[in-house]
Amino acid sequence: MNSITRKLVSCALCIALGVLLPMAFHVIPNAGSIFLPMHIPVLICGLFCGWPYGLACGILTPFISSVTTGMPPAMILPQMMVELAVYGLVAGLCEKYIPQKNEMTKLYMSLIIAMLAGRIVNGLVNTCILSTQGYTLSVLMSASFITCLPGIVIQLIVIPVLVRILNKRIPA
Repeated sequence: MNSITRKLVSCALCIALGVLLPMAFHVIPNAGSIFLPMHIPVLICGLFCGWPYGLACGILTPFISSVTTGMPPAMILPQMMVELAVYGLVAGLCEKYIPQKNEMTKLYMSLIIAMLAGRIVNGLVNTCILSTQGYTLSVLMSASFITCLPGIVIQLIVIPVLVRILNKRIPA
């Protein structure tokens, strides 16, 4: 399988996982905002396939999920599309351009930078959209770092390991 085909198939699988994984989590109340299941495949896609695929995955996953399952709701779809697009884009760019020879160090650096960039952009988008509705820095901090702490921990544990396995099993 050539590199482009591998990346397209991997991206499509990440999009499908990004639709299916949240469905499994949403049997638990507020599980989406706690565990961030849609973020995992998008970040994996950016790190494994590169920034163009990560960007596409980040835009398409919440859109397809919203249209097919109603999650995320239309009200928060635009900011989720922007946030996840930034995750996929920045993860892929960092993975490509961070000059680090150790694979796990590079994966962690790329992942953490992408997670921070996505949350910052999400905060900026929400500030613009929700500024008249009491959206404050404390709301941003709570939503981006406190409520979702279990999801952040899961991402930091699972994603680098999965991407490393994918890199070894499915060479470019």
